[in-house]
Amino acid sequence: MKEDVIFGIGGMAFVLVILALITIIAVVVISQVLKNTRAKTISMTEIARDEAYRKLAEEAVSIQQKMAEDLADLRVRIASMEKMLREVE
Repeated sequence: MKEDVIFGIGGMAFVLVILALITIIAVVVISQVLKNTRAKTISMTEIARDEAYRKLAEEAVSIQQKMAEDLADLRVRIASMEKMLREVE
């Protein structure tokens, strides 16, 4: 009878240990999946932000080039106006 009780307690302990290990493994797997999902979301957000900055930089360069062209045009016009004023004097 004592052997049955010992085997019963041993069996229950074995089952509890197995259940604890399964629980630990499940928690670790779930936490890793959540971390992986979060990392993917963060990286996608960073990519979108970087793309927005790249687009903004390209627009700024385009505007700067146009301003440089306009400034060069103004210099030419001012030079021609100065030349006309010298000729008039």
